[in-house]
Amino acid sequence: MESKVVDENEEGPIVPMRVDRFGFVKQEHGPTEGLARSRSAFEYQRDERRIRKWRKMIGVGGSDWKQYVRRKPHVVKRRIRKGIPDCLRGLVWQLISGSRDLLLLNPGVYEQLVIYETSASELDIIRDISRTFPSHVFFQQRHGPGQRSLYNVLKAYSVFDRDVGYVQGMGFVAGLLLLYMSEEDAFWLLVALLKGAVHTPMEGMYLVGLPLVQQYLFQFDHLVKEHMPKLGEHFAQEMINPSMYASQWFITVFSYSFPFHLALRIWDVFLFEGVKVVFKVGLALLKYCHDDLVKMPFEKLIHALRNFPEDAMNPDILLPMAFSIKVSKNLVELKQEYEQQRLKPPESPVKQ
Repeated sequence: MESKVVDENEEGPIVPMRVDRFGFVKQEHGPTEGLARSRSAFEYQRDERRIRKWRKMIGVGGSDWKQYVRRKPHVVKRRIRKGIPDCLRGLVWQLISGSRDLLLLNPGVYEQLVIYETSASELDIIRDISRTFPSHVFFQQRHGPGQRSLYNVLKAYSVFDRDVGYVQGMGFVAGLLLLYMSEEDAFWLLVALLKGAVHTPMEGMYLVGLPLVQQYLFQFDHLVKEHMPKLGEHFAQEMINPSMYASQWFITVFSYSFPFHLALRIWDVFLFEGVKVVFKVGLALLKYCHDDLVKMPFEKLIHALRNFPEDAMNPDILLPMAFSIKVSKNLVELKQEYEQQRLKPPESPVKQ
């Protein structure tokens, strides 16, 4: 029998990874949400009908989008809240964020930033790259195409806006975008978000001191007390404040530690309606778990607020609950209150 010479450099047999429909490697005994499964004929036909409706609404390459939004804004809003078809998500995100227009107005700018400019944040970006969606196949390979693309987008932005530069939470936002579009498209969507092409600029969430995050946490704290007074009182007694659990909700728009299928549905609405959906989803989560949370002591609360139960993460249950919560008027009033408090001079100590 002929003996086979084994090459030490030869790789062993490739074991296929168990991957969900979004590209995340699944644990053998992990949750099953997102795993590919055979669809029924009914589901397939329903999805095909949705895609046809969306293609008609968008037009070729987005040519009909603006006109359709002007004519039927309520239809667009309703369909976005139901979820954008995954095969069209990247294009629609660019259309509703205003980033497609920025791209067309700035030809060659991204290439210039990536190739010819240097950034003071390069080492920080390199250090954090492997921490961004580490279980996704696109970002797993060290120095692979995913990590290179993520580095390029973050480096380009840190040069484009040197006041913001680079902050760790930006990696999850850029990483999410790269799963649905090219580097250049992802860069301009990041610009649209941080500079406020359509909605309130996000850059204040990444500036020194995170000033916009502080404002949002102040507003969220007051909304919890207003919408769920019993839970707000319990949080106060246990000395729980939103900075202990909600900062990442705002900084990464739920893309950091929430199930990906839920994060995508939130992002669909976030890009169209703005940051108010982050408040609504946060309140809906607390409302859903209210009866359990009000009974918990400090240590259990901290754990529960960072590890919501799987049934609370069902977008078809959570999002309708979130959409039913009204916050717009309160957010305006609370922003004014927050700004007035910041402008107040500090009280001088009382002389004895």
